[in-house]
Amino acid sequence: MIDRKLHPKLQALLNTTSAVVLTGPRQVGKTTLALMIQSQFEGSVYLDLESPRDLAKITDFEGFCDLNEGRLIVLDEIQRVPNLFAPLRGVIDRRRRKGHKTGQFLLLGSAALELLQQTSETLAGRVSYLELNPLSLDEVEAADLHKLWLRGGFPDSFGADSDSNSLLWRENFVRTYLERDIPQLGPRIPAETLRRFWTMLAHTQGGLLNSAGLARGLDISGVTVGRYVDLMVDLLLVRRLPLWESNVGKRLTKAPKIHVRDSGICHALLGIGDVNTLLGHPVCGGSWEGFVIENLLSCTNRLTSRYGHYRSSGGAEVALLIELKPGVLWAIEIKLASAPTLSKGFFSACDDLKPQRQIVVHGGNDSFKMKGGVDALSLADCMAQLSQAQND
Repeated sequence: MIDRKLHPKLQALLNTTSAVVLTGPRQVGKTTLALMIQSQFEGSVYLDLESPRDLAKITDFEGFCDLNEGRLIVLDEIQRVPNLFAPLRGVIDRRRRKGHKTGQFLLLGSAALELLQQTSETLAGRVSYLELNPLSLDEVEAADLHKLWLRGGFPDSFGADSDSNSLLWRENFVRTYLERDIPQLGPRIPAETLRRFWTMLAHTQGGLLNSAGLARGLDISGVTVGRYVDLMVDLLLVRRLPLWESNVGKRLTKAPKIHVRDSGICHALLGIGDVNTLLGHPVCGGSWEGFVIENLLSCTNRLTSRYGHYRSSGGAEVALLIELKPGVLWAIEIKLASAPTLSKGFFSACDDLKPQRQIVVHGGNDSFKMKGGVDALSLADCMAQLSQAQND
């Protein structure tokens, strides 16, 4: 079993707050992590809210909580039962008045935006938030870089005994999301339409969001495209990388970049089953960029840092900007080649933005200096330096 780097942070939050909301896509390992945490709290209770048997136990939710007073209660797939949030607030408040101020509830959910809205409105001041992402490079062996890139970070996909079985798992994952999970959340979207949309996003991995082009390809309106994007972002399956907001006095491209968050899911949508096929596929560069971005953002603190991409109409461009804290900005270019070259657009963007560090993350294992004060780093080294800087 892979020890997730979020484990100590989750443990610490439960030791200091009444409730923690842990979000992440289905099959990413939330339940496994929750059960590991549960074993550390004596007498704790786990309920799967997709199970009719467990749902029956909380017909009288407040009575159930009273029977388990002083214990950690884990509620999995909490977004399935939104009417629990109001009584949950009352239970937390009553427990706090009795002196139970920490480790009361761990709430697991797969729909981030919906869940965050519900909890922020009902449980304000009573809850902390964490997001569990697919496996990142600092959670596996560095030698497994290409395996992680190809298969993605869902534990069952990464740990499959062959590339073909990994691809089969991911194809079933996509089918299950389209045919079962998304309809259960409410949106009535034909599965085949949503599959085509998801696949179109994979084909443009790492590119600017072109709502008009997607709308023409699917014969739907631009408004509907926006709704589909919102849904996939909410399910933590797609990332919308915003334009970096800066007062540089230049005309900037306003569109966000968009990519399928897990590289393995992207490859499954495109039928890419092995590394050699991936390296020869037109999406290879965009796939590598999305993979690197997801790994780097897994090392940042979402409460104190902000991120985005930068592109001006004059050609100045940076793949990823991360502001670790106010006044500490890193400009990061991403290249698959182990001997990367940088365009004038990158240096022009750095002249505009004046970042503290200029970095290019490449596909090799070495780290070295380039002209203009740019650090060429392997992905593993950049993640390590980013984590260290985030904690300084």
